[in-house]
Amino acid sequence: MARQAITSIPSTRLNLRLALALKTAGFLSSVQMGDFSGPDPDGTTVPVTPANVSTRRLWLGMKYLENERVLTKCQLLSRGNRRVYLNVKQIESMVKGHSVQTIAGLGMGECMFIGTSRGVFEARDAIRRKVGGEAICRVS
Repeated sequence: MARQAITSIPSTRLNLRLALALKTAGFLSSVQMGDFSGPDPDGTTVPVTPANVSTRRLWLGMKYLENERVLTKCQLLSRGNRRVYLNVKQIESMVKGHSVQTIAGLGMGECMFIGTSRGVFEARDAIRRKVGGEAICRVS
């Protein structure tokens, strides 16, 4: 299997917040802004303007442990036509492994990310902060 050091995704506020949450949770090694040619050189930041907004990309450094990817699976929970919102009690129930609405409970080694009014948090962080929100994705 070929190891891919970095990959890019479109630069949006949600993608940036989710990528930073994935980095904090230990699934990614780095998050950098850039364009189609690659990440911006170290120490420089190109501001996003109406002229270059369509070319800006987020470059994600993939993390490997003993030649295996750390991020092996990512499943989208909320979609454009079907948003899933969870309160704190429902998030607690999911973390304990119980199904909520149409979503199966979390298993060993799985994380779920919740979009809140305060940012994107891992499910356990959202419980600590006592905030509910939109279930974005689950990763393992």
